[in-house]
Amino acid sequence: MMLRATKYSYRGSRKRLLPLWLSSLPQVDWLLLILVVGLTSVGGVMIRSTELHETSVTWWQHWIFGGLGVAIALFVARFRYENLRQWHWITYAITNISLIAVIAIGVAANGAQSWIEIAGFNIQPSEFAKVGLIITLAALLHERDGQTIPSVLRILGITAVPWVLIMLQPDLGTGLVFGAITLGMLYWANMSPGWLILMVSPIVSAILFNVLFPGWIVWAVLMGLVAWFTLPLRFVSTIGAMAMNFGAGKLSGIFWGLLKDYQKDRLTLFLEPEKNPLGGGYQLIQSQIAIGSGELWGRGLFEGTQTQLNFIPEQHTDFIFSAVGEEFGFIGSIAVLVAFWLICFRLVIIACQANDNFGSLLAIGMLSMISFQVIVNICMTVGLAPITGIPLPWLSYGRSALLTNFIALGLVESVANYRPKKRF
Repeated sequence: MMLRATKYSYRGSRKRLLPLWLSSLPQVDWLLLILVVGLTSVGGVMIRSTELHETSVTWWQHWIFGGLGVAIALFVARFRYENLRQWHWITYAITNISLIAVIAIGVAANGAQSWIEIAGFNIQPSEFAKVGLIITLAALLHERDGQTIPSVLRILGITAVPWVLIMLQPDLGTGLVFGAITLGMLYWANMSPGWLILMVSPIVSAILFNVLFPGWIVWAVLMGLVAWFTLPLRFVSTIGAMAMNFGAGKLSGIFWGLLKDYQKDRLTLFLEPEKNPLGGGYQLIQSQIAIGSGELWGRGLFEGTQTQLNFIPEQHTDFIFSAVGEEFGFIGSIAVLVAFWLICFRLVIIACQANDNFGSLLAIGMLSMISFQVIVNICMTVGLAPITGIPLPWLSYGRSALLTNFIALGLVESVANYRPKKRF
């Protein structure tokens, strides 16, 4: 009763000082919101720079949808996030139905059938599916954490359905984001770190088999040791873990032989893009030139030669960071990275201060989604990762991705808004 009285008197005093809509957001993380709005604003400027000599209007569309996203985030933050828990199966069903609709009536572009045309706009349901997955997994892990193998298998099974539907489009980038969200939330739900390593170990084995054969053997043996110390039925689990990793390596060799040359290039050209400078390696080479030419302070806004002369294809989407690096240099690039670090830091704080496990997991789900996309996108533009079509949150142009990030922000701000109040 005392907590309710404190809550009422606090809001009552605030209502006399603040507008009605603002008084319902007493504990929203304003620093988090300001950082996101700042990145969105910078994104619009950089998109404008990439299209300065064109008639395109995508830069102001980015700002318009960014403003709409801010309104949605503040609207969502007013409502108690706990109410979503009882609707998680409906959320999950809507997510899968929308992905099935894409396969049935979707619009194809750039080799993937990932969009549905509604009222003249192309909507990408796989982007909104990220939020649907976060809500579903948060509700399930709130009921039963990740400390048992049946619970982990249940989560993997739930994730597998929308993941398969996304890979059928095919959309590798979003599929990878789904994996990052799932692993991040399972870890926060007390899943053993050893199990986490074992889950990703077949991917490492597949890479090592084709790159460093002795390392593949050592890795498989190490995974056997991890299974021995972390799984029940030690002998069976150890044999199974080693067999899984040996099998993953062998199968990767078989599948690698089935790939066409251009498919192999897409996966490996980031290591040596000069092998095909006018084909698959062209975009990455131009991106590296742009970022390198920015040096310490950059060439100046609207002054980047690679950007203004349109040397980098699709720069306003997945390669927007190359424009930042060229026109604002090392200092500007570090500023963007610091902004993303602060966003992730605020998400961790909200997760730790949440009122319950459901709210905490919502924040970690968004953290996993954003941090993975930032790391992969920036590594992609500088040549440290293959080009996978993952946008840079709030900076890259993409209406569906932008609104998805703001909806996720609204959910996390709701968690912050209804966390226990500090009492002094």
